[in-house]
Amino acid sequence: MNATEDRITAIEMKLAYLEDFLNKLQAVTVEHTAVIDRIQGETRAIKDKITDLAGSAQDIPNVRPPHY
Repeated sequence: MNATEDRITAIEMKLAYLEDFLNKLQAVTVEHTAVIDRIQGETRAIKDKITDLAGSAQDIPNVRPPHY
Protein backbone atom coordinates (compact mmCIF):
# COMPACT_ATOMS: atom_id res chain seq x y z
CA MET A 1 0.00 0.00 0.00
CA ASN A 2 2.87 2.35 0.76
CA ALA A 3 4.29 2.03 -2.78
CA THR A 4 0.90 2.98 -4.24
CA GLU A 5 0.70 6.07 -2.05
CA ASP A 6 4.23 7.05 -3.06
CA ARG A 7 3.34 6.69 -6.73
CA ILE A 8 0.18 8.76 -6.28
CA THR A 9 2.14 11.44 -4.43
CA ALA A 10 4.74 11.51 -7.22
CA ILE A 11 2.00 11.82 -9.84
CA GLU A 12 0.32 14.64 -7.90
CA MET A 13 3.65 16.50 -7.65
CA LYS A 14 4.26 16.13 -11.39
CA LEU A 15 0.73 17.35 -12.07
CA ALA A 16 1.27 20.38 -9.86
CA TYR A 17 4.50 21.24 -11.71
CA LEU A 18 2.77 20.76 -15.07
CA GLU A 19 -0.10 23.05 -14.03
CA ASP A 20 2.37 25.72 -12.94
CA PHE A 21 4.29 25.37 -16.20
CA LEU A 22 1.08 25.60 -18.22
CA ASN A 23 0.04 28.79 -16.40
CA LYS A 24 3.44 30.38 -17.05
CA LEU A 25 3.32 29.30 -20.68
CA GLN A 26 -0.12 30.80 -21.10
CA ALA A 27 1.05 34.11 -19.61
CA VAL A 28 3.99 34.24 -22.00
CA THR A 29 1.70 33.41 -24.93
CA VAL A 30 -0.66 36.24 -24.01
CA GLU A 31 2.28 38.64 -23.74
CA HIS A 32 3.69 37.54 -27.09
CA THR A 33 0.29 37.92 -28.73
CA ALA A 34 0.09 41.50 -27.50
CA VAL A 35 3.58 42.24 -28.81
CA ILE A 36 2.75 40.69 -32.19
CA ASP A 37 -0.45 42.76 -32.43
CA ARG A 38 1.51 45.94 -31.66
CA ILE A 39 4.19 45.11 -34.23
CA GLN A 40 1.56 44.36 -36.87
CA GLY A 41 -0.04 47.75 -36.22
CA GLU A 42 3.30 49.51 -36.51
CA THR A 43 4.06 47.62 -39.71
CA ARG A 44 0.72 48.68 -41.20
CA ALA A 45 1.43 52.30 -40.28
CA ILE A 46 4.90 52.16 -41.83
CA LYS A 47 3.52 50.54 -44.98
CA ASP A 48 0.88 53.27 -45.29
CA LYS A 49 3.52 55.97 -44.77
CA ILE A 50 5.80 54.44 -47.42
CA THR A 51 2.87 54.23 -49.84
CA ASP A 52 2.07 57.89 -49.23
CA LEU A 53 5.71 58.91 -49.68
CA ALA A 54 6.05 56.83 -52.83
CA GLY A 55 2.99 58.54 -54.28
CA SER A 56 4.33 62.00 -53.52
CA ALA A 57 7.82 61.13 -54.79
CA GLN A 58 6.38 60.58 -58.28
CA ASP A 59 5.28 64.23 -58.32
CA ILE A 60 8.90 65.42 -58.12
CA PRO A 61 10.25 65.89 -61.63
CA ASN A 62 13.35 63.97 -62.57
CA VAL A 63 15.43 67.00 -63.53
CA ARG A 64 19.07 67.80 -62.89
CA PRO A 65 19.58 70.40 -60.19
CA PRO A 66 20.67 73.86 -61.40
CA HIS A 67 24.18 73.57 -59.96
CA TYR A 68 25.18 70.84 -62.49
